[in-house]
Amino acid sequence: MKNPFLYGSIAEDVNFIDRDADCAFLKNALYSGINVILISPKRWGKSTVVKRAMTELQSAHKEVRVVDIDASHIKSSGKFLMKFTREVLKATSSQSEPESEDDLDNAVRFLEAGDVEEILSLPQRIAQEKGIQIIVCIREFQKLAKLSDYEKLEAQMRSLWQHQQLASYCLYGSQCHMMGEIFENSEKPFYRFGQTYHLKRIPESEWLKYIDDRFLATGKSIDVSLAKKITDTAECNSWYVQQLAGAVWDCADCRATTDSFDKALQWCIDVNSETYRRICDKLTAQQIGLLRAIANGEKELSSVEVIKRYGLGTSGSVVKNRWKLYAEDLITYSRRSPAKFTDPIFLAWFRQCYLCGN
Repeated sequence: MKNPFLYGSIAEDVNFIDRDADCAFLKNALYSGINVILISPKRWGKSTVVKRAMTELQSAHKEVRVVDIDASHIKSSGKFLMKFTREVLKATSSQSEPESEDDLDNAVRFLEAGDVEEILSLPQRIAQEKGIQIIVCIREFQKLAKLSDYEKLEAQMRSLWQHQQLASYCLYGSQCHMMGEIFENSEKPFYRFGQTYHLKRIPESEWLKYIDDRFLATGKSIDVSLAKKITDTAECNSWYVQQLAGAVWDCADCRATTDSFDKALQWCIDVNSETYRRICDKLTAQQIGLLRAIANGEKELSSVEVIKRYGLGTSGSVVKNRWKLYAEDLITYSRRSPAKFTDPIFLAWFRQCYLCGN
């Protein structure tokens, strides 16, 4: 029997959980020509929400075309612009009007001539020519900020895209501090480019019902207290709820038990351990010490006692290293809440490796 829990791919059908309000917002805003900046931590389901919303929007409005671009592994502005061109042409072509090689050839000439404006204006031009509406979705948009000539590209994108009446943009990413710097800094070109929308966690009540339903649908059962242990441990992170629940399902016979949970959690820790080890190998001793303090639930990280206990250097070092850990998306914090790990399974692994016996 197939494991009923899904992670690592777009959730559809029974695996799509409680995102109706998010989908409704995306559909209404983008169809109305309002650009959207969608932000959330990693593995909260942004791509799933965008895919669901755009699929529903295209079903309801046949004139809508959706361009899907993944910026995760783009290493130069030239490669981004070529990918932008190809995906726009692919999304707006049809069987009767396949992708034009002439358009691709023109795109190459525009790139060689440095005519970026022609490429970035392509959605509006094609929409006008074909009488359609285009929505361009770019995931992990913040990765573009690492390109050597991003500042010039950023100014060109904003300058051209803000005037396009038949094309709207959904720009989304998971490195919250970088997305915030790009779109919420009043000194940056993309400031107030569109509506910023912070995706929230799926409520625990929805997860508990989903976990119970998936167990029952496959002839197994789980107590609500154990299902809650899954959601609490995974902190309602979509990826890890699915991964941990799936591991519990694998470890259970007919009924999930505490032993099933313990084995499943250890499996999740082990299967992710090399990734976590590589992360920690790049950190300094003070940064590891700061993570130890956070994992132990310390609230006053800059206090003399905490600094001495964990070898954090000085209060200035704490501020600097806390920011670096935040910039790497390893922790989150605000004025109203103490620092905490962003990845709940990383926290479980870290406690095993760095806190045992302390």
